[in-house]
Amino acid sequence: MERGTETAVSQELVVEEGVHHYTREEDWVRPEDPLLLERLEWFRDQKLGLMMHWGPYSQLGLVESWALSDGDSDWARDGVDWGVDGEELKREYFGLNRTFNPIRFQPRLWAELAAEGGFRYLNFTTKHHDGFCMWDTQTTDYRITGPDTPFHRHPYADICRELFDAFREQGLAISAYFSKADWHTPYYWPPGMERGSQMWRGPSYDPDRYPWLWEQFVQFTHQQIMELMSRYGRIDMLWLDAGWVNARQQQDIRLDEVVEQARRIQPWLLTADRTVGGPYENLITPEQTLPDRPLQVPWESCITMGTSFSFKYEDDYKSVRELVHLLVNIVAKGGNLALNVGPQPDGRLPAAAIDRMKGLGRWLHVFGEAIYGTRVWEPYAAGATRFTRKGDVGYAIRLYEEGETAREEVELSLTAEPASIDLVGGAVNLEWRRSEAGVVVQLPESVRASEAPEALAFRMRGIQDGQEGGQ
Repeated sequence: MERGTETAVSQELVVEEGVHHYTREEDWVRPEDPLLLERLEWFRDQKLGLMMHWGPYSQLGLVESWALSDGDSDWARDGVDWGVDGEELKREYFGLNRTFNPIRFQPRLWAELAAEGGFRYLNFTTKHHDGFCMWDTQTTDYRITGPDTPFHRHPYADICRELFDAFREQGLAISAYFSKADWHTPYYWPPGMERGSQMWRGPSYDPDRYPWLWEQFVQFTHQQIMELMSRYGRIDMLWLDAGWVNARQQQDIRLDEVVEQARRIQPWLLTADRTVGGPYENLITPEQTLPDRPLQVPWESCITMGTSFSFKYEDDYKSVRELVHLLVNIVAKGGNLALNVGPQPDGRLPAAAIDRMKGLGRWLHVFGEAIYGTRVWEPYAAGATRFTRKGDVGYAIRLYEEGETAREEVELSLTAEPASIDLVGGAVNLEWRRSEAGVVVQLPESVRASEAPEALAFRMRGIQDGQEGGQ
């Protein structure tokens, strides 16, 4: 088997149709630095992040970047029907920077909406695989502030700076998404190399045969990362995509060197070297999925609010109820939700996304105590109830389906013996009694309705160590 084919097969274990797999819990490496361990506990407290994929590709309403890879054309070009070959498609795609002009960009409104929605951090795509930079990099003209991009004259042209500053002003932390692959730079996809015109996810040449060219790519990548780390204020996490770029695949970018350099400036910096494992994958990142059981290590599921990470015209958005249930299920398993919204090409957030963010915020404003800062309370779920815990306080979150009624009583599959049961954000010392299925709680009249809310959270005080939540 040729080496290129062997590498392509092994890469399928990392990404399928643009969706990354995730590292097994038992392969997670615990950092030795006490500060990083402290920051990981901080991260586990946050629970909800806003992820944003945005770039010139938003004009097409197609999946971001992947149409450039001939090796992924069978699925990534489904929406391309104007009869061009792969080479012409790449030229047209790479020319999208000349028409990307988001003059209705609203960084402060985005930040206000995120804070209102209960989000605790921003994970923003500084650069996707296509290589277009959303900050004022000095490494390439293929950037938002480049002379060919009409937005470069706008006062908000340095999009990363505007967003990072606006979100910090609202008290949100910053996670910088950065693709280790770059399909635009001639250091990764130089023309006329071994692969000819047929591109894939990896470089167009064998790095072992052209080490000087690969070294240029390594230095290019390091310079870009250090620009973000040194010129854009406090960065809480460097979120690294393109898991196929790693030493095992003969694509060693010497990540250890650049991360250590970055931590000399930002010693608190967490890194998410997705699917690679080792000391720089500080958290595990399932994509468009949830683990089937609780994980006892830091993890974050990145899941789209609609059906696409990038903006998609007439996308089908999840309801507020679906989003609340998604968040509760993730938190009950010990993780964070990075909920992705794709901004429009004109610089606004879609109206449906704004509606869902506000709806999620309304629920969290009342019941967030049972979400933020919690940890797993085994067995985490029983029937329609999910469990979380903070020390000697346990929480039972009863999920309600659409059309379900909140009646006078609610049965919780609870085995623990609490000292008292309160409604989070409401009445305290509720009446309750034991039942064969757990406990039955008397609901206050104020929450009884013809249709139940997305979920109700109950606080149980006096939980002893070793006491399980459900049955």
